[in-house]
Amino acid sequence: MQSNELNKSDQLSQPSRLVLGAVQLGMSYGISNRTGQPDLKTAEDIIKTAWESGIREFDTAQTYGESEKVLGHCLSSLGITKEATIISKIHPDLDHLNLTKMQEMLEVSLNNLKCDQLYGYLIHREDLLDQWDKGLGKILVNFVEKEGLVKNIGVSVYSPERAIQALKTEHISIVQLSSNILDRRFEAADVFRLADQLGKTIYVRSVFLQGLLIMDTKDIPLQMRFTTPVLKKLVMFAQEAGISRHALALEYVKQAYPYAKIIIGVETCEQLKNNVEKWQRKMAASVVERAQEDFKCVDELILNPSLWPN
Repeated sequence: MQSNELNKSDQLSQPSRLVLGAVQLGMSYGISNRTGQPDLKTAEDIIKTAWESGIREFDTAQTYGESEKVLGHCLSSLGITKEATIISKIHPDLDHLNLTKMQEMLEVSLNNLKCDQLYGYLIHREDLLDQWDKGLGKILVNFVEKEGLVKNIGVSVYSPERAIQALKTEHISIVQLSSNILDRRFEAADVFRLADQLGKTIYVRSVFLQGLLIMDTKDIPLQMRFTTPVLKKLVMFAQEAGISRHALALEYVKQAYPYAKIIIGVETCEQLKNNVEKWQRKMAASVVERAQEDFKCVDELILNPSLWPN
């Protein structure tokens, strides 16, 4: 391998590309969650471990239970609030065209997080993009340009069509989307390439599909058994490649989306350390290329948790 290839591999593996998703700090979340919401001491240990591992970005939302308050407390107690990069999302039930309500909720978030400015403030439901030209865009741009309370505006999306719409919208610089070794919809729609061309940043969530991709197939809940065939195929693929599904899932997003930020969520320090350790491993690109061939078309019922049975 040439030296420039080694440098590229090292850059891809930097923990600074990782973003700690804080939803688990505020509520019990994920199909594979067995420990529930961590207590405050555990949350503090998780944030401290993330920081010491080189992670500098944190993703939360107004709908993630106590997540903002817990994250704000932890960052403050560690004395790293001003150095941290914090992204939050607007409550989707808020009247997004009501300037007063929008201002009040932003101030609540800033108070919860104990910070003066958010790095990113995201629309939390993609259909609300339809309100952008009706006044929403003006309100959010005002938070950036006049009040200085927000640095970047973004949106969390579920569909490639909305991702493309957001990327082509002036003043939106962050798009958060779900993608993983099974979910290739955004790749197929050239969303990542478009973001690179426009100089905008993609944040990838659902790397483990709420933990489904790394669950033991015998532990899959009865109502989710429709996912078993594709998960067994993934198990076989990982075994043949001589790698765990956990490491495979991380390696896939690391190589397939080299300019994207990758959001990971954890309930314990051990999980976080395990993620960082696996992230820093290096794997042959051929494994990723094979995965792209083997998992081309997976049913959206599997890929979209909002469609899963309760």
